[in-house]
Amino acid sequence: MAQLKEGDKAPVFSGINQDGKQIGLKDFSGKKLVLYFYPKDSTPGCTAEACNLRDNFSFLRKKGFEILGVSADSEKSHVNFRSKNNLPFDLISDVDRIMLKEYGAWGEKKLYGKVYEGILRKTFVISEKGLIEKIIEKVDTKDHTNQILNLYK
Repeated sequence: MAQLKEGDKAPVFSGINQDGKQIGLKDFSGKKLVLYFYPKDSTPGCTAEACNLRDNFSFLRKKGFEILGVSADSEKSHVNFRSKNNLPFDLISDVDRIMLKEYGAWGEKKLYGKVYEGILRKTFVISEKGLIEKIIEKVDTKDHTNQILNLYK
């Protein structure tokens, strides 16, 4: 699949959240959506990112943003991660990596010189009309909210 870019129509998605409920792009129609992809529940970077979004959740909502996280972790893992960190937003379980691949958040990574495939940390801001407004490829896990908001200054 071709690399997504700003201005493209966001790929339609549907997935299961931590409560077993189906959530899709259509549920955010008319709203600005921060769709963030992250590697693994309860790891230091992913926890920092989720908690930064949590700590600024009310402010982001006042600015018109909804938040949705996606990883390949199970629903049960998401339940624990969300509960442990008091996350006020949904997490989608994409164990089959369908969304990850459609959004280009699955690909080649390197660690200690070893090349492997895995989840690429990326954030997409999708407009009220379903278009990709912004893409963040290099996520600052500890200050992700400001990273998002600075795109709109």
